[in-house]
Amino acid sequence: MKAYKNLEEIKYDLKRLSLERQIALEEIKGLKTDIKEDLSPYNWLGTLLSSVKKYGILFLIRKLFR
Repeated sequence: MKAYKNLEEIKYDLKRLSLERQIALEEIKGLKTDIKEDLSPYNWLGTLLSSVKKYGILFLIRKLFR
């Protein structure tokens, strides 16, 4: 526990902690936006299409060599 010598030190620490809290809240908001974008149907569609292309090409190669 920190021992304070005067009121200015207390005010300084309170202001610093308040700013740190605001920064943390903004970081959480940014993460929320990132998660929303990652879970959007458009991104799922892109992942699905790339998988279909990959396995489709492998399927065609197998068909050609049989």
